[in-house]
Amino acid sequence: MDLLKDFESCRKLTEAICEPLQTEDYVPQPVAYASPPKWHLAHTTWFFEEMILKKYLDNYQEFHTDYSFLFNSYYNTVGERTFRAHRGNMTRPLVQEVYAYRAYVNEQVGKLLKEAISDELRDLLVLGINHEQQHQELLWTDLKFMLGHNPLFPRYKEGASLVGDRNDEQGFIRIEEGIYEVGSEGKTFHFDNEKGRHKTYIQTCEISKALVTNGEYLEFIEAGGYETFRWWLDEAWSWINEENVRSPLYWHKIEGKWYYYTLEGLVPVDPDAILTHVSYYEAMAYATWRSMRLPTEFEWEVASEQLDWGKRWEWTNSAYLPYPGFQVAEGAVGEYNGKFMVNQQVLRGASGATSPGHSRKTYRNFFHPHLQWQFTGIRLAK
Repeated sequence: MDLLKDFESCRKLTEAICEPLQTEDYVPQPVAYASPPKWHLAHTTWFFEEMILKKYLDNYQEFHTDYSFLFNSYYNTVGERTFRAHRGNMTRPLVQEVYAYRAYVNEQVGKLLKEAISDELRDLLVLGINHEQQHQELLWTDLKFMLGHNPLFPRYKEGASLVGDRNDEQGFIRIEEGIYEVGSEGKTFHFDNEKGRHKTYIQTCEISKALVTNGEYLEFIEAGGYETFRWWLDEAWSWINEENVRSPLYWHKIEGKWYYYTLEGLVPVDPDAILTHVSYYEAMAYATWRSMRLPTEFEWEVASEQLDWGKRWEWTNSAYLPYPGFQVAEGAVGEYNGKFMVNQQVLRGASGATSPGHSRKTYRNFFHPHLQWQFTGIRLAK
């Protein structure tokens, strides 16, 4: 593994995602959970500075004394931070200053990697790279949310819609009743929430080879799916009515026809493309309407060897909980996953926005059940 090469490649990809943006695009924050591109650029840089350079590079001088406060995300161990909902208020520092910050930290990490490093430091650097890859996917989703809520529906870049995938499979995969091992074997990089490989009992079930398409979900909409209580969890029914949700995110009915915003602009909904931008609530309602259900995360993992996955993050019917033996690490790194293990659902797989090399069958993503802005889809089970 060439750690310096991997580091440089990762850092360049983040900036390549931002390359089509104009200066004005770097700052807006339409909702609290979607961060501005400028913040992503700075926060991923802060991670290397705070977790690595300050601790391991002798006589390191931080780039700016305010940046730890501005670009810390949720690490209470590190100290005070700005409110998440206020990230869009940061017209300063300037975009060019954030890029200068990135260049400075890149140079300092390069210096660090010219020397022999410990296994502990190597592990932290690999974690930092994977952390930035997570933010690359968030950057895609957040900038799409920003542009998709611009009344002009501007194009981000030609050929970058990320929603045109097709299903190539049909039918179901059968999993026989039995005891299976799940979780990371620990031989390659994994997050702490994947650790604790353990046995789980699974009843006989079948999992769809294909993800639900726009056309299939449109049948649910046109059958009055959003107006029929019996398909919805009670909390979900309250959500769709309080928020007036009547379709997946970015869908718009114009003069009797359905359109959706993609990163290539507003286009007619492609009925054959794989559905995306649905919440767990919507996924559950659709599955109930089809007289099926969502797979558990363990059913999904057992079936994954036979599935064509990676086009969408797939909602599972599993709550985000620790594996047996899960332990929170000391210090700020310990805040990475463990403290979020409440009121969230597990997603499995990856998406077209996932960075290369960042997906594996044991990866456990997690979001609150009402959120739609990730590239999420539906795989049915029965």
